[in-house]
Amino acid sequence: MSRRVPDPGGRMSRRTVTAAALALVSALLLAGCGTDEPPKGPVGPPSARGETAVPASGSPFWVDPDSDAARQVRQYEAQGRTEDARVLKRIADRPVADWPAGDDPVPEIRRAVRGAAAENRTAVFAAYNIPHRDCGMYSAGGSHDAQAYRNWVDAFATAIGEASAIVVLEPDAVPHIVDGCTPGQYHDERYDLLAGAIERLKRQPRTRVYLDAGNPAWIDDPGKLVEPLRRAGVARADGFSLNVSNFQRNDIVKGFGTTLSGLLGGAHFTVDTSRNGAGPLPGDGAEAWCNPPGRSLGVPPTDRTGNDLVDAYLWIKRPGDSDGQCRGGPSAGTWWPEYALGLARRAKS
Repeated sequence: MSRRVPDPGGRMSRRTVTAAALALVSALLLAGCGTDEPPKGPVGPPSARGETAVPASGSPFWVDPDSDAARQVRQYEAQGRTEDARVLKRIADRPVADWPAGDDPVPEIRRAVRGAAAENRTAVFAAYNIPHRDCGMYSAGGSHDAQAYRNWVDAFATAIGEASAIVVLEPDAVPHIVDGCTPGQYHDERYDLLAGAIERLKRQPRTRVYLDAGNPAWIDDPGKLVEPLRRAGVARADGFSLNVSNFQRNDIVKGFGTTLSGLLGGAHFTVDTSRNGAGPLPGDGAEAWCNPPGRSLGVPPTDRTGNDLVDAYLWIKRPGDSDGQCRGGPSAGTWWPEYALGLARRAKS
C-alpha cells in the first residue's frame, strides 16, 4: 500500500529567520541525533496525558515496519549495500507520522492503529485534506467541498476508535489564512471546518489533537496567530503544532511556542524535529524550504522533552519524502532515497 501522499514540504519555510537567530544552537545531544536538552522524563504520567504506558523498548510512538524507509533498507540489504542500509535505519527504526491519503483514510488508519495497539504504542497521524489545500501550489488538493471534508474527518476519527493516537491537524491551514495565501472568501468556512474537525476527533477517548500553527520563520509574530487559532478551535484541542516539514532549530521554535502559548493561556505544543538537526538553509533564498541540501535528522521522536509546554518532539514530515520538484526532487510527498540517506548520514549519531 502506497503512502506517498502530498505533504506540506514547502509552505512552512518561505521566510527565514535572521542570521543571528540561526546561530543559536542547543548545547546537548539527545539520543545521538540532533540537538536539545537531555531527556528529563515525560511531561506528567501517561494517565494524565491520555496515553498508554511507554513500552520497555523505548519510544511511546509506533514505528511502521513497512514504511518507505524500511522497504528501502530491505532493498539495500538485498543489494549488498550494508552500510547504506545501516545508515538508513536511523529513519526506518524511528516513528514517523502517517499521512492517510485519498478520499478513504480508513484502511491506512486501521493498519496503523492495529500495529500500534499490538505494541502498546501511540499512532501518530497528520490530517491533511482541507479544501483549497496549499493554495493550489506543490501540495494542492484536499476535499472538494466542506461536506466531503466533514465526512472524511468523521471516517478518520471513527477509524481511530479507542486507540491511542496523536493527530496533527491540517498543516498550513491556519498560517495560510494569516499570510493571505488562502483567499478571503474561504476563511470562514475553513475556521468552521477546523473547529468541527477538532470537536469530532476529540470524541475519541484517547486521541490528542494539535492544530498546526506554522513555524517562526513563516509567521514571525506569534500575536498574529492568536485570534485565527482561537477561531479554529484551538481551545478544544490539546494544543498546537510547530515546525511541520520545516528546519527551524529547537531553540527558536520553543521560544516562539512559549510566547504563543502564553498568549493562548498556557496551551501546550509539539515540535516537528524530523529534519532540523542542522537548522535551516542559510540565506533567504526563495526556495530555502524545498529539498535544501546539507540538512540533517533532528531529535528522535519522544515525549521526554524536558519542557513542561512541549508535549512531544515528533517526526511529522517523513524524512526522505520530497518537498516538491526542486533541486532534482520528485513530486511533493514522493520517497527520495538519496535525500533520505543524506539526512541520515549527517545525523549526529
